Amino acid sequence: MLLYIPKKSINNLTPKITALAITFNEEENVERYVSSLSFADEIIFVDSQSTDKTIEIATKLGVKVIQRKFDDFSNQRNFAISQAQNDWIIFFDLDEIMTPELEKEIKKRISCQSEKVAFFVKRNFFFLGKHMRFGGWQNDKAIRLFNKNHCKYNGNLVHEVIKTLGKTGKLKNSVNHYSYKNFDNYNDKLNLYSKLQAENLYAKNIKPNLYHFFIRPFYRFIWQYLFRLGFLDGKEGFILAYVHSFSVFKRYLQLWMMYRKID
Repeated sequence: MLLYIPKKSINNLTPKITALAITFNEEENVERYVSSLSFADEIIFVDSQSTDKTIEIATKLGVKVIQRKFDDFSNQRNFAISQAQNDWIIFFDLDEIMTPELEKEIKKRISCQSEKVAFFVKRNFFFLGKHMRFGGWQNDKAIRLFNKNHCKYNGNLVHEVIKTLGKTGKLKNSVNHYSYKNFDNYNDKLNLYSKLQAENLYAKNIKPNLYHFFIRPFYRFIWQYLFRLGFLDGKEGFILAYVHSFSVFKRYLQLWMMYRKID
């Protein structure tokens, strides 16, 4: 097991970097993540009370681990940002794999004088062991490198995004996103997202009706599978479109249950 040792900047003109991550039961990904981000000057995990060996492994590798009860994704990520000592942040998930090429590009970007305060990174999404090239995933990107003085997450309970006060750019190199561990795990993620989205709708006093239960899930499937060419990904494209359309139905079912005080 390779111990993470914070790197010292080559010179005072090279900005220091903090690598952040929010974690929950990620023991199988911790060592790979820390190894790929060993160029960072600081690595911090904000852990949502993991029950596996995530904390133990991360601590042994020299990662600073802070436990915080999970409430929603934006709050968890903004809390993590508040713990960073350095201005430049890289905020990858543990299922996103860095490459040496992306590392070089990140260091080059922040070393150059630039007016950009954040950078998008393209994500190559893998599902059931297959790189999903269609269904909307071909355009999947997220801000993963940013200056904390000009950026924070927008407050969404789920599908949170960075709000920036300044110009953004896009990195040429991408990350491979292995969100799928097994079907139950992936379904649990979608269930959590549906629950948080339902809570957000409930706070806005939106009440579900037949449109939400039937039209919205059907449209999600058609949009992903046909309009965004998900069928070109074969059976994996069909399965992915189906489970995501069902998660839309689950969102409004959970919202309906909230109004009726049903657990």
